[in-house]
Amino acid sequence: MKIIAASALQTSASAENTLQIANDAELADLAASGALAGVGCIELQFPKFTDGRAYSQAVLLRRRYKFTGDIRATGDVLIDQLVHMHRSGFTSAVLAEGVDAAAAQRQFDRYAAFYQGDVLEPRPLFAREAA
Repeated sequence: MKIIAASALQTSASAENTLQIANDAELADLAASGALAGVGCIELQFPKFTDGRAYSQAVLLRRRYKFTGDIRATGDVLIDQLVHMHRSGFTSAVLAEGVDAAAAQRQFDRYAAFYQGDVLEPRPLFAREAA
């Protein structure tokens, strides 16, 4: 997962076709209108760390709508949520000012494997080992 400092977001967003989606937006309507076509990055908003609707949006974008571009977490992103964000389909996250990117990377180093399936690897561990 790519970790982005909030101060670097402006330069990053201008380099790609980015669509910002509110966490209460209806993805089916957006997909039906063709809003996802040609988009390289979708920013999903976490208005509060306790509001997890963007997790569901990321899973739907990957599985149902087959979005293959960058899904970026913005807003109230905490480093202890990054691993779950990544497993849900996020590929980048914007950290608040003053948050250490090295501390964020340590979260990924702590958890190397998971028993359950996820967006990245849908098969559970026993099915991966049996293959």
